[in-house]
Amino acid sequence: MSTKIPAVVDAEGLPVRLALPPDQASDVHGADMLLDHLAAGSVLLGDKGYDADWIREKIEAQDAAPNIPDKSNRKEKRCFSKALYKERNRVERFFSKIKHFRRVAT
Repeated sequence: MSTKIPAVVDAEGLPVRLALPPDQASDVHGADMLLDHLAAGSVLLGDKGYDADWIREKIEAQDAAPNIPDKSNRKEKRCFSKALYKERNRVERFFSKIKHFRRVAT
């Protein structure tokens, strides 16, 4: 049994929103819970697991910009900045911090 915890963090790596989707759910199921009330003009960084047309459309509908790398099977390539994507490590550092707390890690 495992649980994925999708999260939205700010530019400083501090949590803004967390979600707990059903067990064994893919990344896109957790994204639906988190993508409401985005700040206009913000840029959302996500990994390839979030490369879905409906996710990009939901972000763009709120005047925000998605920066998500394309999956290898995507026929239509989308705009993507590798330089901006490097900032996604703040999300990974956030998860590294919370794994130090036993109740979260187990």
